[in-house]
Amino acid sequence: MPRQRSVRAATIGSTRQRLVASSSFSTRSPSAFRRRTVVALLVVVSLALLTVYFRESSNGGLHGVQSVGATILRPFEVAANRVAQPFEDAAGWFGDVLDAKSENARLRRENAELKAAALRNQGAVAQNWKLRQTLHYLSGPNFPDDYRARTAAVIAQPSGSFDQRVVAAAGSDNGVRPYDPVVNEKGQLLGQVTHVANAVSQITLLTDETSAVSAVDLKTRAFGIVRHDQSRGSSLILDQVTKDKQVFPGDLVITAGWRTGDLSSLYPRWIQIGTVKSVGQIDYEEDKSIRVQPFADFSSLESVVILIKKGRR
Repeated sequence: MPRQRSVRAATIGSTRQRLVASSSFSTRSPSAFRRRTVVALLVVVSLALLTVYFRESSNGGLHGVQSVGATILRPFEVAANRVAQPFEDAAGWFGDVLDAKSENARLRRENAELKAAALRNQGAVAQNWKLRQTLHYLSGPNFPDDYRARTAAVIAQPSGSFDQRVVAAAGSDNGVRPYDPVVNEKGQLLGQVTHVANAVSQITLLTDETSAVSAVDLKTRAFGIVRHDQSRGSSLILDQVTKDKQVFPGDLVITAGWRTGDLSSLYPRWIQIGTVKSVGQIDYEEDKSIRVQPFADFSSLESVVILIKKGRR
């Protein structure tokens, strides 16, 4: 047993010596040394060329070599682009097809939603008409269907900032009566006739402190009274709109045209007044503070349109 152990130890030792010798020989072999030398030289040459290239002018030798190389390789670049172009076109075509499918699906959804909304609107119109027939619904007059227009020149302007009244060259001889609504040539509200003579009539503008008109926010259906804003000259406010009602800047304000029994508002429905300019709210006040920018220009009226109800004698 001792003899076998000594033989094994001698064998292992000789094997280790051979491995160490082989490793040192491979590390110190001429081929490995040459490779390392070549790599180091290439690195040095590359750094030197880069330094010279960036320091020389655009007319230097290295720039010229680069230009010649680019010219020689240009045909190969063009050929490669031509080979790759069909694949790029195919990829783009597939991408466009996928985008078109996605857009088509979106349009189909929107079309279905619009059809559903149109059906709901048709149903609401039919139901509204049925209710009108059942309840013998009486509505107020509408603008402009229930009126004929009488255009007249303005022959007298307001006498002052507090007196917002004008005189028009049309009177009772032309079918004009007190409380007839008055608009401009665009159908935007100006005021109403307050006094009538044979050939002339006096019109009190909406900016007068005595004027007021029932109005509604066309978007949110919030009702209120448009009147003169005493704190801001000739501007208008939408008054008596409670805090629980929604009104937003930019909303269109039109005449309400209400009717209750034999009573109805002086102004017909659907006459444009203006847009909501600002909306404020104070905690201790019950109503909102809403300012309205009128459509009509009350400062320089040259003509007015007096609305005369059709069928009136």
